[in-house]
Amino acid sequence: MKTKWLLAALITFTFLSCSHKQETRQKTAIRVKTAISTHAEVKEGVQYVGIVEENEATAVSFTGMGVVRRILVTEGQTVARGQLLAELDDTQARNLLEGAQASVNQAEDALQRYQLLHDRGSLTEAQWVEIQSKVTQARSQLAVARKNLADCQLKSPVAGIIGRKAVGAGETAMPSQAIVTILDISSVKVKFSVPEREMNTIHSHTPTTIHVDAIQRTFEGGTIEKGIQADAITHTYDVRVRVNNRDRKILPGMVATVNVNGRRADSFPSNKTGRQWIPITAVQRNANGSLFTWTISNDSTAHRTPVTLGETDGNDVEVLTGLSNGQRFVIEGYQKLSEGTKVIF
Repeated sequence: MKTKWLLAALITFTFLSCSHKQETRQKTAIRVKTAISTHAEVKEGVQYVGIVEENEATAVSFTGMGVVRRILVTEGQTVARGQLLAELDDTQARNLLEGAQASVNQAEDALQRYQLLHDRGSLTEAQWVEIQSKVTQARSQLAVARKNLADCQLKSPVAGIIGRKAVGAGETAMPSQAIVTILDISSVKVKFSVPEREMNTIHSHTPTTIHVDAIQRTFEGGTIEKGIQADAITHTYDVRVRVNNRDRKILPGMVATVNVNGRRADSFPSNKTGRQWIPITAVQRNANGSLFTWTISNDSTAHRTPVTLGETDGNDVEVLTGLSNGQRFVIEGYQKLSEGTKVIF
């Protein structure tokens, strides 16, 4: 009899304890961020954030080593082809040129004097050839000296804008060291990253519009160049779209918003209205592999609601079944939720 009484007391205590824990759990509400499910029309374009790049960059350098005497251009300056950009100290080059010119004068004077001896037959043919060779060598050295002097002046091989000045006056320039970089921005390229799953929806002539916030202008994009090597971490590919920039208002480094139009026409059916979209992060997976999202009932409790999904569009995913129009679902803070948890939103 005593044993039965103890068993009944234990059951009663356990029931009261569980009831107390359930009551405590229900009273402890968890704050979450929610959204309302709606049916909306799919946007025609997909947006990406890109960076403006020059069409081509040309690094200009001296062919020899020397001290920079002066730099004649500044960053951002427009230059023409053949325009003088910088000069080296040409003292040594001029001295070498004068020495080479003197050697030529001496060799040519000797040639004239030995010409008379050669004509009289007083000079062997071997001696005559040697004298002629000395003249040729002197003239060759003179040409090299003139070239060295001319190379002390750095002229622009192309037309464009000075993008970067790497060396200043008084510094020693090394052979092939970039002195300035000339940018061709008559047209520019906007580079943006595209996830691998979206690469097959972008083609060389896919319509695009580019908005550059810095100058508050929108441009029509041209030919698209698609990279073929993915980033090892993000699994995205670099895509570049060419933009006409005749007035040179768009500058390298500006941030641009790229709207890729016509993408939905490649992947979705023609009827785009009445479709339901939610952030893909709001979708969870059960242990058995089924998909669900946390929905909020009228009494502010969270419940697992099974869903079936359709196409993805950037960071959104289409919900085919499971959510009704106007139903509230959780988009942030679902990590601490369990069935029936009270929430605050």
